[in-house]
Amino acid sequence: MNILIIGAGGVGIGLGASVKSQGANVSIFARDKTAKSIKDNGIKRCGLFKHYEFSDIPVYEKYTDIPKNSIDYIFITSKTTANEDIAKNLNENREIFKQNTKIIIFQNGFGNDEIYLKYFLKEQVFCARVITGFTRPERYISEVTVYTEPILLGSLQNINPNQLQEIADMITNSGIKCEVTNELDKYLWAKMLYNCTLNGLGAILNVNYGLLTENSYTVEIMDKIIEEIFDVIRASDYETLWQSNEEYKKLFYEKLVPDTYNHFSSTHQDIQKKHKTEIDSLNGKVIELGRQYNIDVNTNKLIYNIIKGIESTF
Repeated sequence: MNILIIGAGGVGIGLGASVKSQGANVSIFARDKTAKSIKDNGIKRCGLFKHYEFSDIPVYEKYTDIPKNSIDYIFITSKTTANEDIAKNLNENREIFKQNTKIIIFQNGFGNDEIYLKYFLKEQVFCARVITGFTRPERYISEVTVYTEPILLGSLQNINPNQLQEIADMITNSGIKCEVTNELDKYLWAKMLYNCTLNGLGAILNVNYGLLTENSYTVEIMDKIIEEIFDVIRASDYETLWQSNEEYKKLFYEKLVPDTYNHFSSTHQDIQKKHKTEIDSLNGKVIELGRQYNIDVNTNKLIYNIIKGIESTF
């Protein structure tokens, strides 16, 4: 099995090492310093679970260098801001695909498959829910720092996900539990509720998740974000795991945030590095659906606008 990883951050390197440990032929698309680092050092997975290190990893810096008719699976592990460029390049270099090549999107946010569905059949494009924590202490190293629930693989287009079982088994056998599901949308909305509520606000105020819950002003903002997202879910054809926003809030304040009290969001990290954030796939998606279904999502829009305003100064 030949797997191409596009996005050589913590998630990409971690998953690459995982499937490589189970016999897959793994190659990585990367550029500049990251490409050089992987060429010089290979890839390494450390932290929680079993450690792996591999030196024989092909690295491609141009799509035209990838062998034709060679790729069985493509893992998209980049930031969502790169999706338009990646989808366009994959479409222009379809000769690297085999007849049944599948794309699996391992990213934050909701609806990231839509860009790829402009070019590829819905039977080819799948998504994943990842709440395992991966960091990249060096350009070729992925450290697994947090594990709470399995990685989930599935489709947002009602395509049977059982064909991804071989990938789920590889990741599980590497030490990180992974499953396929027919209800991926519910789990992605669960992650959206968590990320949309915490990521942007924490980045704006430069605080960790826990401190946001200790201030009545920020709690009021978070409550409104959650309520608006539930309104959008109810108005759409989507579902989530809770019957009401009050049920979710109880879990959020009593369990989810305390378990990640000291965490700073990826949005916060991007802002600190003066990088573009993934806000369009988070609160931006809520705004898009709010517009579509005529739902008031002004609190989500406020968070979105402030992050966009900060980004405009980079």
